[in-house]
Amino acid sequence: MKPIGLAILGSTGSIGRQTLQVVESLPGRFNVVALSAGGNVTLLEEQARAFKPNMVYATRQDDYVRDTLTGRGRARWAELDEMAADPRVDVVVLATVGAAGLGPALAALRAGKAIALANKEVLVMAGQLLVEEARQHGGELRPVDSEHSAIWQCLWGESNDAISRIILTASGGPFRDMSIDELSRVTAEQALKHPNWEMGKKITVDSATLVNKGLECIEARWLFDVPLERIDVLLHRESIIHSMVEFRDGSIKAQLGVPDMRLPIQCALTYPERLASDAIPKLDLNLMSTLNFGVPSLRKYRCLALTIQAGRKGGTYPAALAAADEVAVQHFLGGYIRFTDIANVLEDVLSAHNGVSDPELDDLLAADAWAREYAEDWVKAKA
Repeated sequence: MKPIGLAILGSTGSIGRQTLQVVESLPGRFNVVALSAGGNVTLLEEQARAFKPNMVYATRQDDYVRDTLTGRGRARWAELDEMAADPRVDVVVLATVGAAGLGPALAALRAGKAIALANKEVLVMAGQLLVEEARQHGGELRPVDSEHSAIWQCLWGESNDAISRIILTASGGPFRDMSIDELSRVTAEQALKHPNWEMGKKITVDSATLVNKGLECIEARWLFDVPLERIDVLLHRESIIHSMVEFRDGSIKAQLGVPDMRLPIQCALTYPERLASDAIPKLDLNLMSTLNFGVPSLRKYRCLALTIQAGRKGGTYPAALAAADEVAVQHFLGGYIRFTDIANVLEDVLSAHNGVSDPELDDLLAADAWAREYAEDWVKAKA
């Protein structure tokens, strides 16, 4: 069997590293064609030595970096769009953060590739555009988020018109037992201690605010062609049920597993096959005494309410909100604003944004740029 050709964009981040663990656990099944990273050139060089890709890229582009990664006859330097469209690539793992992933996502879909999608923002800001490109060119969007992977797996063999509603589960993050008053005093260090998952800094903070869950509702709307009105969020602190689908006959399907991203990553890479792997821990239901559920308070999780509001407004509003959230999270982690200020930034951005209802790509990029500038100005004024 021919190995599956992979381009892993964002290989030094949490999802990228775990993708390479999956590759190692299934020898002979994959060929790593391309690796890209941001500024962590040291780790990227280690990965390039171990997996011998044909192409590499780093955001840091000085001569030293290029010589380090491409010297002595190793991989050649290539831009992300080129990696994504390369004929040797079968699956593009999109694990970059933010709007930077939009260009390679479009390039991959226009080349008829499958995308293992771990970048929330590109589908949030340009879901309609990406879905249309996939339909037109024969590309695929395969979810890597545990919640969307769960829904995807529940829908295998089902017709879309049988869906009554989608139920996304949320752990509630590290502050699920805190009062609203206590939230204004939490630190970045506290926000980065997720109770169930090991993730990158940005997504960990988004899990604490529940922005991530609002973004996932918007993603689900595009991935599964279900309106936001039929997508619900349910708190589930154990993170064992990763999401559910309720069908029109009243049946509910759920996907369960240990909180470990390697399972949804492997599912996206090897679909439609399910392969045995010693690297992925198995769920022992004998150890599960109870599973808890609850409805999230929109007063406490204001960011969830605001993100869903942006999704219902549609057009360029989700793009503006996602961009503003990136800026707000960055400044919260830097100590410039409070945890509760993240919601204040998003609320003001939504109020000030003059949205475009049926946007082209240029409109989406303009909304992204405007929201970043607005959020930066907000933080400067606060400081």
